Amino acid sequence: MMPSEQQSPRIVFMGTPDFAVPALEAVHREFGVVAVVTVPDKPQGRGLQLRASAVKEAAISLGITTILQPVSLKDPDFVRQLGELRPDILCVIAFRILPEAVYSLASVGAFNVHASLLPRYRGAAPINHAIINGDAETGVTSFLLNRVVDTGSILLQHHWPIADGTTAGELYEQLMPLAAHCAVETCSGLLSGSLHGTVQDDHHATAAPKVFRETSRVNWTWPASVVRQWILGHAPQPGAWTMWNGEPLKILRASVVPTTTMNAPATYTLSGTEFLVQCGQGTLRIDELQLPGKKRTSAADFLRGYRGADHGSFE
Repeated sequence: MMPSEQQSPRIVFMGTPDFAVPALEAVHREFGVVAVVTVPDKPQGRGLQLRASAVKEAAISLGITTILQPVSLKDPDFVRQLGELRPDILCVIAFRILPEAVYSLASVGAFNVHASLLPRYRGAAPINHAIINGDAETGVTSFLLNRVVDTGSILLQHHWPIADGTTAGELYEQLMPLAAHCAVETCSGLLSGSLHGTVQDDHHATAAPKVFRETSRVNWTWPASVVRQWILGHAPQPGAWTMWNGEPLKILRASVVPTTTMNAPATYTLSGTEFLVQCGQGTLRIDELQLPGKKRTSAADFLRGYRGADHGSFE
């Protein structure tokens, strides 16, 4: 049932990190958000002080007074509270998996904005995997929620080019305003009845599981171009890394250089201000790095103060 022309739509926004903040601001500016659902405050830092999510902080600054922070989305009290809000639309960005009892409460529709061109990169880390795989293009997709994660009918898609050398962190920032635009357009289309979902083609689906530090170690037997994308796709978090002098060296940016060598993979050479590493095919230049307990720095600046051996092999 569509809200009447005299009645403002009742939109509930759900999200957690800063990626969702521009969308919350845009949807609230355009339609007014009646409530925000986000995660509970969590202890952070050395003092373990409770800290709100980026979405909660934004909601407070926008003057949104109804903020729900359920521990479990299946909590009957939460489902009841949400139902009492009588939502027309649930707009979800970078949040948890919603049970059917929750997303079915939206009288007009419940949708998610996902940071890929679905069905490509279903999962928690679509931005990372687009960079890791060296894609030239990505985008955002809004889709109707259903029981299986990231498989609902597509409502809107917006494409975005990936410039050579882009890190996952940079692409994350670039897609934030695009996701906000998509969220507003999707709300408008659902409210006007002009948007109708298109079923995803599962034959073209690919997975984008979450990336972890434990699995982000560099494999130097790969071709240099593949290693470079691996590094860019994990930057800045969790950060691709390798063992050097008994401690993990995080590599945040690198370039393929036209250097030929017969050295074994993982062999490195420090030449002036260049940190060169032999890969399975080709040579990589480390451009930005970070040692434990230190700030990230350019490899050139690091090498100006380095007094160790000028060649060796990563462990």
